[in-house]
Amino acid sequence: MTKTLLAEFTAREGAQDEVARLIRDYALKVREEEGNLAFDVYTKSASPRAYWIFEVYRDEEAFQAHLNAPYGGPFNAALTPLIEEDASVLTFLDPLATRP
Repeated sequence: MTKTLLAEFTAREGAQDEVARLIRDYALKVREEEGNLAFDVYTKSASPRAYWIFEVYRDEEAFQAHLNAPYGGPFNAALTPLIEEDASVLTFLDPLATRP
């Protein structure tokens, strides 16, 4: 079963450009992961410092490989001082069965 989540964070005032650069570079790497099916980055129209990242991985094993990728730690270390939250807020999602 796929592993789907929404990661959310808000760039600190004045850090928007650096956060955008970091997430663009990170997205390129994540999208190359064998088990990554989606890594779509959005900002809120009414609040462009607020980021929503929709992520889908092939399965739990692919998600764990993503968590253990060598570029994840440095990305999070660089991102953390630039955002309002202590870390990205993760919400794991399950699909709604729409057919009986």
